[in-house]
Amino acid sequence: MLRVFRSFAVVAGLAAAGLPFGAAADGREIVIGQVAPFSGSQAVTGRAIHAGVKLYIDHVNAQGGVRGAKVRLVTRDDAQKADKTVALVRELIEQESPVALIGTVGTTNVEALIADGVLHKTGVPLVGAVSGASTAISGSNVFVIKASYHEEVNRLFTNLAGLNIKRVGLVYQDDALGQDVIDGAEIAAKRHGIELTARAGYPRNTVEVEATVEAMLKADPQVVFLGATTLAAIEFVRQYRAAGGTATLYGMSIIDTRQLLDKLGPVGARGFAFSVVLPLETQRTIAVNLEYLRLREKSDDPDLSGRSIEGFIAAKTLVHALQNAGSTPTAATVVRSLHGIRRVDLGGYTLDFAQKGRSGSSYVDFAMLGEGGRVVH
Repeated sequence: MLRVFRSFAVVAGLAAAGLPFGAAADGREIVIGQVAPFSGSQAVTGRAIHAGVKLYIDHVNAQGGVRGAKVRLVTRDDAQKADKTVALVRELIEQESPVALIGTVGTTNVEALIADGVLHKTGVPLVGAVSGASTAISGSNVFVIKASYHEEVNRLFTNLAGLNIKRVGLVYQDDALGQDVIDGAEIAAKRHGIELTARAGYPRNTVEVEATVEAMLKADPQVVFLGATTLAAIEFVRQYRAAGGTATLYGMSIIDTRQLLDKLGPVGARGFAFSVVLPLETQRTIAVNLEYLRLREKSDDPDLSGRSIEGFIAAKTLVHALQNAGSTPTAATVVRSLHGIRRVDLGGYTLDFAQKGRSGSSYVDFAMLGEGGRVVH
């Protein structure tokens, strides 16, 4: 059953970029839309991203709006099915005339939108697409706010080579996400003299990881890199450790480590390492993160999780574009505003869409879950 969530929010400027909040709402409205999974195996991600978006726009709702205009956020549930993503985006654009979309989840889903041509034909931008795949980043009217998967893998393999780690196993989701991870890993492995001792995939949108666990146990690599989504990664860690696997486990940034810690507990999660492409909750010197944490503490939204900061920053990015898109923003003026973003500081997190075919950020770091679930940088 199609679930339709509607929430009103007023969007204002980015304080970190020196943009003022709007005057009191005057009855005008700006429509933005989100098509993402709110049911199914990836609902944990869709809901977390949505919660982050909503947290920010609800906050600025109280501040008076974008030049006095209220923003209406219309949300559809695609259950992570690519054909539904395309159909619902087409429906939403036709029925609601949004000036932008935000937070669509999944490489295969974003690729489907690009292949269909709906974003290019209608001129509606997708801000904060939840994918770091090269195919998504290069798509017309798609704006990715974090580092690419290739950048994640290359930075990891650079670090591993420096530690004289030469044998890496690769677990991946068997879809467009996984293929992009494989491509990036092959390039990085060749560059750094690392052997991919085993590669094993699991079916998309499942937690059927038994074959991948067996493959990694048999290959016995020094490190296993998980190009996996959250629930599948959790299940892999559980089964691999229970079977006696001893390799260091590195997960991609898309894995929600708060969910992993909650499901596995501090003992089961200890030693899990992961890429960091957005501010972590523990990084309390970053202004945008402090703003997010302050607002989250006042919220009772149960969907706020480790991935929600991505939706929060995507919303701030879209707000910046709206503030610079004229007194009556349209899809075309929002696209021009987004392309005009040059080293915009959102509060310790900088975005730049100057280079075509590149994501807005190249920031990659690493952290690990230590004793008692403590994050160690």
